Amino acid sequence: MKKLAALALFFFVISIQAQTKKASTSPLPRVIILATGGTIAGSGASSTEAAYTAGKIPIENLLNAVPEIHQIAQIKGEQIAQIGSQDMNIATWLKLSQRINELFEKDEVDAVVLTHGTDTLEETAYFLSLTIASDKPVVLVGAMRPATAMSQDGNRNLLDAVMVAADQKSIGHGVVVAMNESVYAARDVTKTNTTNMATFQSRNFGPIGLIFDGKVNYYYKSIRNSAQKFDVSQRKTLPKVAIVYGYADATSSAIEAAIKDGAQGIVYAGMGNGNYNEAVGKALITASKNNILICRSARAGAGQVTLFNEVDDAALGFVVADDLNPQKARILLMLALTKTNDKKKIQDYFLKY
Repeated sequence: MKKLAALALFFFVISIQAQTKKASTSPLPRVIILATGGTIAGSGASSTEAAYTAGKIPIENLLNAVPEIHQIAQIKGEQIAQIGSQDMNIATWLKLSQRINELFEKDEVDAVVLTHGTDTLEETAYFLSLTIASDKPVVLVGAMRPATAMSQDGNRNLLDAVMVAADQKSIGHGVVVAMNESVYAARDVTKTNTTNMATFQSRNFGPIGLIFDGKVNYYYKSIRNSAQKFDVSQRKTLPKVAIVYGYADATSSAIEAAIKDGAQGIVYAGMGNGNYNEAVGKALITASKNNILICRSARAGAGQVTLFNEVDDAALGFVVADDLNPQKARILLMLALTKTNDKKKIQDYFLKY
């Protein structure tokens, strides 16, 4: 009996060792880093002064500066653009979306990390969240200080972004932003400070996860991460949508200029709950009657723009942005206009995506 017990224990130990060996030799997740430039790839003449040029450092140099990422994933890099994100444009958005969808459709990678300047990072993130069909992780990352700065934050942010991308728990969270040891849903994150490293925040909901000591912990999941995405695979451009900013004693001139420039939609970044004065209201109503889609948003930075409050949106033919900020409302409106001009359907998009 003792011999049988000893034999059973022997085979149990052998089995555990085999499983451990298999786990230790299993391939790491395949992560591609798509680079677009930005401060994270910025270079300055001094390590202690703020002046620098964005997008100067190529992706190979960024990867070499953080060798630890190779312990987390199988890494390869690809330079998509080399610009400051103030120069980000629709053509590059479409290129990124089409490339990421291609990588996932061909099963070439398990996750994507996208390096990006911070000025428009939130816009690119939201656009991709609406157009990437896969539930595999897509993580955007940037830096507030250039790579040549003494206290640069890019290397740590990049390492954290790869950790998020490689983590199985990130699957199904949609496109996220990993900055300053926090993970944010693309829909909700925004840049809140011009220089501070903790600039990215989700004012309404907070981060969905935290990164610390090599681990990623998620605390909730956005229900606005719809499985139905906008197909931009064959598109060269998007419908033109302008943003008009509201302020005291504003005139209709910016609205008229947007219409003259060919805008198919206007996002009005209104005061308070998306409000406008009489002159602006008349211009918006006229535009709506002429089949220009009007979306009421707010300049406040947080909170919802509500239906049927001070403005009878249904009667005027307007839609509201819900809690999307003006720049993200513009993105959703551009994509919505690729599918329909029906105002009720477009309003449903704003309450769903």
